[in-house]
Amino acid sequence: MSWLDIARTTLEDDRVRLSPLRPEDRESLHAIAFDPDIWRYFVTRVDTEQDFQAFFDATLADHQSGVRAVFHIVDKKTGRGAGSMSYGNLAERDGRLEIGWSWLGRDFRGRGVNGAAKNLLLAHAFDRMGAERVEFKTDRRNEQARRGLRNIGATEEGTLRSFNPMPDGTRRDAVYYSVLRAEWPAVRQRLAG
Repeated sequence: MSWLDIARTTLEDDRVRLSPLRPEDRESLHAIAFDPDIWRYFVTRVDTEQDFQAFFDATLADHQSGVRAVFHIVDKKTGRGAGSMSYGNLAERDGRLEIGWSWLGRDFRGRGVNGAAKNLLLAHAFDRMGAERVEFKTDRRNEQARRGLRNIGATEEGTLRSFNPMPDGTRRDAVYYSVLRAEWPAVRQRLAG
């Protein structure tokens, strides 16, 4: 079974449920997607109804074609859709993948949803998929995401300058972080604490 096959499963703990993205998740994500803070450091913007429909369709197409394994996050405390995260850049032969394309609605930030979701994805990547390395990248200016990655124990590796274009015509500097298999037990402990 390939990594993509193993990745596409429901993951859950007492805080969140991550399910492979389905067309039926459109409404749940639509309800929280129109907060401009979500998209500040994203390479995509969702400002209008048309933007959201195009964004959701492209995300679903990526998931269905195997470009990414996209998860719909449900906050189990409220039963509401909280956002989305993905596995991407799956390099099974090299034993590495990326966790990213992460976004949460305003009501779910700072409430443990992000940490719980990342913990589930990391555990699945290392314990079930056999990854040797999990990568993350974020905009150099996104101090909140950078602090969050350092707080879980991810190592900052460096900046790839002018990595990709942003919707406003500027170029984004991408800062890379990683967790290695040998570091996973300590990261798991930090996330559980």
